[in-house]
Amino acid sequence: MDILRVATYNIHKGVQGIGPARRLEIHNLGHAVEQLDADVVCLQEVRKLHRREERHFTRWPELPQAEFLAPEGYRAIYQTNAFTRHGEHGNALLSRWEVITHAHEDMSDHRFEQRGMLHVVVHAHGHPVHVIVLHLGLIASSRVRQVQQVRNFIEREVPRGEPLVVAGDCNDWGAKLRPAMNAMDLYDVVNERLRTYPARLPLAQLDYVYARGLRPLAAQVPRGRIWWRMSDHLPLIAEFAL
Repeated sequence: MDILRVATYNIHKGVQGIGPARRLEIHNLGHAVEQLDADVVCLQEVRKLHRREERHFTRWPELPQAEFLAPEGYRAIYQTNAFTRHGEHGNALLSRWEVITHAHEDMSDHRFEQRGMLHVVVHAHGHPVHVIVLHLGLIASSRVRQVQQVRNFIEREVPRGEPLVVAGDCNDWGAKLRPAMNAMDLYDVVNERLRTYPARLPLAQLDYVYARGLRPLAAQVPRGRIWWRMSDHLPLIAEFAL
């Protein structure tokens, strides 16, 4: 049986804390991503650049964060969602497998939040597998419209017979979007212990990995002090039978 191991992780732009006391965690995150040992790692809040933080931290990486975090032998794909005064950030995908193609679509629902989806096709175990990386909005009505946009995108861009993974920070308190995802034949591992936010004392699952054409097998959330120090989210790791 061929297994596809997928992780999703909101890395909080590689920095924790606020003001002068904030600390750079991107180097620790590099070790953490390697420890996930996932075939595909879906990342949100990834910096391409940030001129102010680059001046503030002496160890700020020269590479964009997606490339810096990619373990040896992995391909990094990044697309910007948001442009800010000092830089830009977005979604990324790190793949152990060959990348066939990739694309990006804007998902911004209003002018106060810049959002996007990253679509990457990887060649895994001899099959093309589509992966969509999401970071949905903070407002419930926005998320409903964004999920409909995801549905339209899938119908347009993903052949029905090819496996599909949709993963990311859905900001979905109480799994209210799960029925809409299930209506697209997208299913995840349902487990009340998969709480990912806030990292220090996780109360809710905001991060999800859904799949179509793949059988969910298991999912887990790493815990402990080393994890909650690196980001305000914990990573979620899910395994599927291909």
